Amino acid sequence: MEFISLLLDFILHIDRYIEAFVASYGAWVYALLFLIVFVETGVVVMPFLPGDSLLFIVGALCGAGLMHPAPSAAVLLAAAVLGDQCNFRIGRHFGARVFQWEDSRFFNRRAFDQAHAFYERYGGITIVLARFMPFIRTFAPFVAGVAAMSRLKFTVYNVAGAVLWVGGIITAGYFFGNLPWVRANLEKIIWGLILVPGLIAIIGAWRGSRTSAVAEG
Repeated sequence: MEFISLLLDFILHIDRYIEAFVASYGAWVYALLFLIVFVETGVVVMPFLPGDSLLFIVGALCGAGLMHPAPSAAVLLAAAVLGDQCNFRIGRHFGARVFQWEDSRFFNRRAFDQAHAFYERYGGITIVLARFMPFIRTFAPFVAGVAAMSRLKFTVYNVAGAVLWVGGIITAGYFFGNLPWVRANLEKIIWGLILVPGLIAIIGAWRGSRTSAVAEG
């Protein structure tokens, strides 16, 4: 419970943690950012790490002059691309055995099923769309590997999605992250970045499963 409480506090107040890290360790913050994004996108058992909120806060810190935009974007883009490639390779390695896995502390079966249903409906474009959806973002490349998607096709969608995700959210944070209203309501915005895309993903997966059920019926 203590770990969960600490993780939730980190996610909801990530701006304070990153600012404190920059003040204490300077350029080492780029290694921390790479690690967080790589693990969130590249390790299928770590979907709970912050992604969207982290990018937004990094953009805001760049806008405030506490970090440099170019290296921040480059490091996060590399982490996002390499993370998805790692996750894809894990999916290719385990293949059909994944469908026999049960829900556990380290594997969220429901999130995997949602990603699979979303992938089945939208194909490769899911790799791009999933970038903006917490939890689904972690499972989409893994599912693509399980489904034996071609490496070249996956890489194209992977890079395109990473550029849109990293570039778009960092830019939003850069221009809007330091506005007084945004700073005053940052915790609510972070909740929104977590819940709204997740709700959209759940609805999409539910509709996709209903469509499949009707087609089979």
